[in-house]
Parts: sequence; C-alpha cells; structure tokens
Amino acid sequence: MPRRRVLRFSVIGVAAVLVLVLVAGVALVATMIRRPLPSHAGGVTVAGLEGEVTVLRDARGVPSIYADTATDLFHAQGFVHAQDRFFEMDYRRHVTAGRLSELVGQNADALSADRVIRTFGWRLVAEQEWDLLEPSTQEYLEAYAAGVNAYLEGRSTDALGVEYTILGLQVEVRDPEPWDPIDSLAWLKAMAWDLKGNYDDELARAMTYTTVRDVGLVNDLFPRYPQEENAPILQSVTPAEPVARTLGVQGTDAATIPAETLDGVLAGAGVQEALTSAHLALSAVPHLVGEGDGIGSNSWVVAGEHTASGAPLLANDPHLSISAPGIWAQQGLYCRDVSPQCPFEVSGFTFSGFPGVIIGHNADLAWGLTNLGADVTDFFLERTDGDTYLRDAEQVPLEIRTEVIEVNGGEPVELEIRSTVHGPIVSGVLDIGRIAGAPTADGRRAPSTEVSLAWTALEPGRTADAVFLLAAAKDAADVAAAAALFAVPSQNIVFATVAGDIGYQAPGLIPVRQRIVGDPVPSDGTWPRPGWDSRYDWQGYVEPEQMPAGLNPAEGFIVAANQAVTPSGVGPFLTSDWDYGYRAQRIRDQLEQHIQDGTPVTVEMTNALQNDAWNPFAELLVPVLLAAPIEDDFTEGGVALLRDWDYVQGTDSSAAAYFAAVWSTLLDITFHDDLPQDQWPSGGSRWLEVVSELIEQPDSPWWDDRRTVNVVENRDEILRRAMSTARLELTERLGKEPTDWQWGRVHTAAPEHPVLGGEGLPGPVRQLVNPGPLAVPGGSSIVNATAWDASTGSFAVTAAPSMRMVVDLGDLDASTWVTLTGTSGHPGSVHYTDQFGAWADGETFPWPFGQEAVADAAVREITLRPGS
Repeated sequence: MPRRRVLRFSVIGVAAVLVLVLVAGVALVATMIRRPLPSHAGGVTVAGLEGEVTVLRDARGVPSIYADTATDLFHAQGFVHAQDRFFEMDYRRHVTAGRLSELVGQNADALSADRVIRTFGWRLVAEQEWDLLEPSTQEYLEAYAAGVNAYLEGRSTDALGVEYTILGLQVEVRDPEPWDPIDSLAWLKAMAWDLKGNYDDELARAMTYTTVRDVGLVNDLFPRYPQEENAPILQSVTPAEPVARTLGVQGTDAATIPAETLDGVLAGAGVQEALTSAHLALSAVPHLVGEGDGIGSNSWVVAGEHTASGAPLLANDPHLSISAPGIWAQQGLYCRDVSPQCPFEVSGFTFSGFPGVIIGHNADLAWGLTNLGADVTDFFLERTDGDTYLRDAEQVPLEIRTEVIEVNGGEPVELEIRSTVHGPIVSGVLDIGRIAGAPTADGRRAPSTEVSLAWTALEPGRTADAVFLLAAAKDAADVAAAAALFAVPSQNIVFATVAGDIGYQAPGLIPVRQRIVGDPVPSDGTWPRPGWDSRYDWQGYVEPEQMPAGLNPAEGFIVAANQAVTPSGVGPFLTSDWDYGYRAQRIRDQLEQHIQDGTPVTVEMTNALQNDAWNPFAELLVPVLLAAPIEDDFTEGGVALLRDWDYVQGTDSSAAAYFAAVWSTLLDITFHDDLPQDQWPSGGSRWLEVVSELIEQPDSPWWDDRRTVNVVENRDEILRRAMSTARLELTERLGKEPTDWQWGRVHTAAPEHPVLGGEGLPGPVRQLVNPGPLAVPGGSSIVNATAWDASTGSFAVTAAPSMRMVVDLGDLDASTWVTLTGTSGHPGSVHYTDQFGAWADGETFPWPFGQEAVADAAVREITLRPGS
C-alpha cells in the first residue's frame, strides 16, 4: 500500500513569512514557541467542577489526577489533556469528521482524506452510538468535553499550540469549536481503521492479481500459518465451539453455484479498474495509529509460581507508527474514595481526546492489548446501473446522500456518497466521475463494476462502555463483560490479577461468513466477493460467549503477539491472515527456558525480553546464504560478517546491517519484476514464510528475474546476486570496510509531526516539531519490533513499540513504563521528547501507583478549583 504518514502541506506562503519571523529575532520565536505551554503548579479556577481536584506531576510531566467524583475526575482529565495536547486532539477530530480541509486549507491530500472519510461516515456512526451507551458513560464523556472546553475558554489559538501560529501564516486560523462527546467517540473509528485486520491482505491479493493473473500463484504469496513451528496463543479454548457452528457452514445445491471462477470474476469488465480505484481511495486515509506490516504488539503474562515476587507479571508494548508527539499520553486517574459511584483507581496509557485509560492497571488487575487481526472487513464487487445495483438478479436502489466539504480559503466541495447493503462504495471516490461501463450498441452505458466496503466499525457499537468497564475490572468475569462490548477494534486482551490469576480474552465484533460448499469463489474473506449474490453476505456476528478465552493455563504463561489465537479448526473462524508468529515464538521460547532453568522471572528480565533483538529471518537464511557459491573476494568481505554472527540485530552490529541489505535486495530481485509496485514486499513475517517455502524449491519460477534478458535464474544465482549487490550498496552508504558498518547508522527512529513534519516545510519548522533521529536495535518480526519497509529502499523505522510497560502484581509500585516521545504535545516543552532517548536505549522509568509513591515522585502540584 502507498505510505502516507505525513500530510504534504503546501508552504510557499509559510516559508516566505517564516523567514521574516526568524529575522525578527530569536526572542520573538522563543516567545511564540513557549506561549502555549501550560502552568503545572499553583491553582486555577475551572468552570464546571463540583469540588477541588489535585493534579500531581512527576519529573517527566506525567499527571496523576485525584478527585471526589467520577465526573470531576474526567472533567479534570479533559482539562489536562487539553493543556498538554489540544492541537493533536483538534487535528484528530478534523480527520475523523472528514473536515481536515477546514483546518489546513487547500491541500490535495487533505481533500482526498475528507472525501474518503465522509464516504465512510465515521462521525455519523459515532453519532448513532451515543444512544446505545450507558448513562454513566455518557456522563463521563460529557464531563470530559466540559473539561476540554473549560481550558479553551478565553484562550486564543496561539496560546493553545504553536501549530496554529505556523498554520496562520498560510490560512485563516479560526477559534476551535467547543469539544463535543461525539468528537471522542469518532476517535475510536480512527483507531479501528488502523487496526482492522486483513483489509490490506485481501486487497493485496486482488492488486497482485493485476500482474500475476493467476489465483494459484497469488495464493503462493499468502502461505498458511505455520502452527507446527509457531504456537498459537491458546492450545485449548474456552468454549471450544465446533467450526461448523461458528462459521455458518452450509451445503449448496450444485445447480445454484455460479459457473464463473474467481479468475473469471477478477478478469471481468472493469473489475481491476474498480479495485485499483478503491485501493487509491483507501490509501488516502491518514493513519493516526499505524499502518503496514509493522503494526502489531507484544504482550504476555507469567503466573506467580514462576516470578520472583510470587505474583503475576504482565508486559505489553503495542507496535504502532512513530509520530511526534507519540500516540500515548501517560496518566493516573484516582477517585479519592473508591466506591461504586466513583470506581476508578487506575493508571496507564491514554489517548488525548478520549476519557479513561486504554491500557494499564488498577489496584486489582492489569491488562494489555495487542491487535487480534480478525478479518472484520470485506470488499464486495457491485454491478451498478445508474442509481441501482444488482442483488439476486434484481436491480435495487442505491442509498445516496450528499455532503459538503468546507475548504479553508477555497470553494466548498460537494460529495455524493453511494452505498449498498454491504456498505459505502469506495471506488470512484477520488476519480472524476464514476467508472462507467462500456457503451452498448444503442448508445447506453453498460452496467459498471464498483467496490463497496463492509466493515464492522460502521455498525454502531459500545466500545466506549467497554473502556470504562475494563478500567474498573477486578477479575476474569469483569474482563469478559467488558470484552463483550469491545466491538472495534478487535484486540487480544491479556490480564493478570493481584489475586494471582492470569488470563486471555478475545473481544470484537466478528462477522460470520457462510461457507458455500463447492463454490470456486472463496467465501472466507480472503478475496473480494460477488456483491450481486446474497449468499456471500455476512450472516451475523460471533456471539461474545463463543470468543476464545483462557484462564490459568498449565504452562504458567500466555503470550499474545499477533499470532494465531487457536489451533486451526478450533473455535470460531477469525481470519486466515495472521502475523506468522516469529516474535511470539521467540518470547515463548525465552519464557520456557527461564521456567525450565528454574529462574524466577523479574521485572528487569521482562524489560530485557521486550528489547530482545534476535532475528528469526537470520536463523533461516544465513545457513542458506553461507552455502551459496561466492566467486569474488569483494562479496566475501560482506559474507564473512555472517559466519560468526549471533543473529542479534544490534545497533553496533555490522553483520546486522549486511544481512538487512541482503534481505532487502533478495526481495527486490525475486519479486519486483512480478508484482505491481505498491505490492512490492515490505519484508514482514509473511515474506519470511514465503521465502522459507521457496528456499525448498530451487527452480521455482519466482526465482527468475524477468528483467534480465536470455537468462533464467534459479535460487542460488539470486542468492549470490543478493549478497553481491548488498555488499556494493553498503559500501556506497557506509564505507568500503565491512567491519566499520553499523546497523544503527541506517536504522534510525525519526518521529514526524503529522501536519508540520513533512519535507515540504521549511527546515526550522521541521527541526522544531520533529525530534532528531536516534539509532535503534531490532527490526521487522523481531521482539524489539522496530519495523522497516524493504520496498522503499530505506532501513528507517516505520513502526515501533509505541510504549513499553511491565506490571508487577505483587508490588504495583515496582512496575515500569516508558512512552515513545513524552507526555507533552507542545514542541517547546521539555516533556515533548524527554523519554525518547530512554525509549531508544531500551530503558524504562519507575511507575508509581500508590498515593504515597505518587506523592514522593511528584515535582509539581496544581489545584483545580470550582468556579464559573
């Protein structure tokens, strides 16, 4: 998929005016940068509070909030989030409402994003969710919004964020609208979009078919999960539902099966054009959480019988896109007297713009989240004719609505949105006009082929209720109750309790697909499906009580790191497209070794495992590379690095740098000639599995590089070329002496601001908002998952652990945490990047929880007092 991490902002006007500002003097610039920084000490009157609220901040600016009522607690959280990160919140709500053009002005990327998100209708769905929520959840959301608005009251935009000042050099910057509870709910749609499961793989199959033109060959590039080598999360499932029940398997009379094959459907008139159009449209959506193969997470829990404290340990590090500021804001939320009316005593990682804690622990239970990867999207091929579409041999009306996109400094744009029973039509959203069928003999247009998107997040749900239930959960039953409402995104929940339990629970709204026996068009969600045949429609959703769960397994630990949840054929069908489990298996192997050796697991050992940089790709490929014939001393200089390598992808490792270059080159010369450019291999775990199978087929046609003339390459020739080319590439990049190469010189983490961090901005602006790059160990499908994209020719980090936490349920104050950049969203704040260096080095900070520990760690205190 095309990568679009940072908005390409037009800055001709910004650059010219900024030069004048810089000339005016350093003092003026310093004032501009520091003006939005909030006060963290003393006292302040906050409209809408019922009682006094205390906010303690530690040396890294992390706030711990103490209140007498739940509504005051979330009111204060909204106030504090706005203090620290209002521009981030405002940007996010403009994106999720399809109103980014109102913020940044006339910008092609912004308008494309608005078109597609309006087509999805994220905010419309959020509005529909409001009435489904518990009254208490509505109260929390309203209190949070009131707190945000109390901070906005009387403040100009230049006092809210330096970003507004810079944007004001190019466009009219209006006073922000009051925060609304729906703004918070809409953010959940952005989170769900980036963590939605196999959408990339389903569309990748269809896009790959455009050049390969053979379904069987395409399927070669999507191998089955290797459960013989990489264990699933659970070996047994509670409950263990038979596959036939949960999949809705049903026989179909042969006479009713369409004669067309999948190849025939994909080769139909206009199909590839429609799929390409849909692909481009969906690529226009800004990724606020993450994208690509590097998106995932590690989590595990270890039972107290195997830990030094005698109580469970829980670890979690979600792998998301790197951005400035980082995605998470650390906070503690404490009711002074915990009761059913004020049940919160919780600390962890929050999203600015949404109340509560998303990942963390309370006094009784800790929980972590990783992406389950369930298949919650399907693309349907639709046969449209005018304002109708085909359904079971009948033309039925499309649902049509019109919306207007306001453009700051430009003319409004009118958008017609068309939907079928499956969901919005996404092909043609960015095209001029629709993709029409060819003219018929009488001059009319033949029916068109278009693509609609079915996605569970477009069904109103109660995920917001689940967030607050999870924050107050005490045991497995509470986690299950929260999971039953956690509709999107579908996540693995691992948890541990002070009482000694460890467990796993799969939540999520998972569609049931009818298996049509004997039909050559797959009905399992791996390929786009015929929308004109209602047998391919979703048949409902898996019941919450059928979702996989486990409690206190005999092996004494649970690892959930995006691998398959259950053995094949056990439990409900969730997806065919898992991460291939190499990270998860490495974690399992290390934990099993500790247990076998009788070594009690500690917080420090767990932190070390989160930073493990052992490379499973090397274990497979290095022996094969060393066996390949090398005919020149120049290449041998690189290959020699691999002979005694320990397979650790460390920043100082020359072998790690060479191996990464070989892997990238190997994927290039093996697959770039066969695949469309936007489907070139990224180098993630799927490609390791593909190459591991091809290694056993030395004369496979995939090895042949069709760009060469009158030559048919085999495996050994491609391996030799990969090693030779990589040696030359690193010589040009890092110098002629291989032992001087270092992985950290090319593998760096460089967070970028989503609006002002791109290459189109003046250097001083980018230097202000983008932290300087830091060398980091690890790589793709490594436990320390600092992913890079092999298709780009760069080794720079594209996704990484967005935070790391380890919770000791025997002594909560002994827990540790770190986030990617820092707590503040203000580039002028010391807390904008004060955790970045520690994060890059694999270090963490103490995580105080108890009232005494929080007070001891506090360096600033502010009292929020009621007032009008």
